[in-house]
Amino acid sequence: MFYFENIENKRILKSDYIKGANAFFTTRDICICDKSIPPEGNDNNPELIREISTNKEIISTYLKIENTNLLSPIQTHSANIEKATKNKTSYPDTDALILTDKNLGIFLNFADCTPIILYDETQNIGAIAHAGWRGTAQNIATKTVQKMINEYNSTPQNIIAIIGPAIGFCCYNVGQDVLEQLSKTVSNFKGLYEIRQGNIFVDLKNINKQQLIEAGLEKIDVCPYCTVHSNETFFSYRNEKGTPKRHSAVLKLK
Repeated sequence: MFYFENIENKRILKSDYIKGANAFFTTRDICICDKSIPPEGNDNNPELIREISTNKEIISTYLKIENTNLLSPIQTHSANIEKATKNKTSYPDTDALILTDKNLGIFLNFADCTPIILYDETQNIGAIAHAGWRGTAQNIATKTVQKMINEYNSTPQNIIAIIGPAIGFCCYNVGQDVLEQLSKTVSNFKGLYEIRQGNIFVDLKNINKQQLIEAGLEKIDVCPYCTVHSNETFFSYRNEKGTPKRHSAVLKLK
């Protein structure tokens, strides 16, 4: 079950499925990513840069880590997975980060794509995956699970998944080519798409859930919020015509 909590009067969204780690999704209240800020850090908008920096400091303080230990990759809709490592700040072309160090925090950024936080309380490791339709078509969530199993001794039954705010079945209209690619990612695609007045709609959040079920996960919480319909709370790339702002999925181990 999902619920809101406050950090310095700024809302974050949590699931009661994960209790051992600090796992949550930010809202518009506390944006820590704006893609209009150049990666080289040119001071083209000092006020915006200060706002993002302040919000990152608030999150880092909440997580009880150094600001420099809050890490994020450069997302490109790939299926590339890396391990977050202390003193490594650059993760190019990476759409999932695995976290094994309790002194670090990680975050990935979203504005309609599906955020997936994974946590194995037994091993005290976790990950965040960015699953837009391209990542979903490449099974990024299950590939991340498999890496946790193969390299960090997790078992599927011990991995909890929380699937965060994303564009909903109500709003996600796609083309035939996208439908065909997504339909190949699970053995049971029933109920995960609909044709409405000649338009194709897919349920991206529950396609990812089905992928995780077929990978052996048993405990999966799916957020009810659609980023288009809940645009006052979360960012929506589609609804806001290409906004550079992002909400984030954040993870810090116990």
